[in-house]
Amino acid sequence: MLTYPEIDPVALAIGPLKIHWYGLMYLAGFVAAWWLAMRRAARPWSPVIKSEVEDLILFCAIGVVVGGRLGYMFFYNFPELVAHPLSLFKVWEGGMSFHGGLIGVMLAAAIYARRIGTTFPALIDFVAPLVPIGLGLGRIGNFIGQELWGRQTDVPWGMVFPKDPELLVRHPSQLYQAFLEGLVLFVVLWLFSSKPRPRLAVGGLFVMLYGIFRFLVEFVREPDGHIGFDLFGWMTRGQLLSLPMIAAGLALLIWSYRTQPLPEGRSEQVEDLKSAKGASK
Repeated sequence: MLTYPEIDPVALAIGPLKIHWYGLMYLAGFVAAWWLAMRRAARPWSPVIKSEVEDLILFCAIGVVVGGRLGYMFFYNFPELVAHPLSLFKVWEGGMSFHGGLIGVMLAAAIYARRIGTTFPALIDFVAPLVPIGLGLGRIGNFIGQELWGRQTDVPWGMVFPKDPELLVRHPSQLYQAFLEGLVLFVVLWLFSSKPRPRLAVGGLFVMLYGIFRFLVEFVREPDGHIGFDLFGWMTRGQLLSLPMIAAGLALLIWSYRTQPLPEGRSEQVEDLKSAKGASK
């Protein structure tokens, strides 16, 4: 087996203030999304111009944090939420859900699309390739924090997590997810979206592939102790939530290529309009 590289989950401590690697990974993910968005905004078919990127990232960041926390409490810890509603705000105790974060980002994108005068499908296709890097970094944060580890295994790359009370040799499933949900998903989406695609094709591919990757990794990821398996004695909550994503993503891809035209950009026209308004002031 491999030796777990013990890394202090606290990256920086200043008196009572502790900055965890997990939080820094979130921050790095947002910075990466901003940098990638600035590059994508320069493309002629982009629905977003560079001057709108910062607000877009802010809206999506709020959607991720609020939606992720709400999703965790509703999907994974609902009895605690009912018994102690204020536990919703105890973010320092951990607990974020990708599926909730996805819903939060979609709502934020819908609001921001209306604000800048573009369509929700166009904005979703713009945002989708920005997400995987943050997902991958978040899983690395899980690995450093020794949380969401894998099931017991005898593979040569298994490792013992010091925080594991059973001290079993386990799959480093956080790294599997970082590779699939982060690196692989990013490369596929970035290449796929390098050319104009029918509306919601990029978003549909993101949803479908994430659902597939998450469903597969759940076979080696330890189920939540307070939940266990939901169906058939083997299906986890994560797999149950991923099945609708796979179906919806596939349906969106089919619908997109059958009904939607290629997108037309608004970057140059909007920039010219804003420049003209600025000159007339």
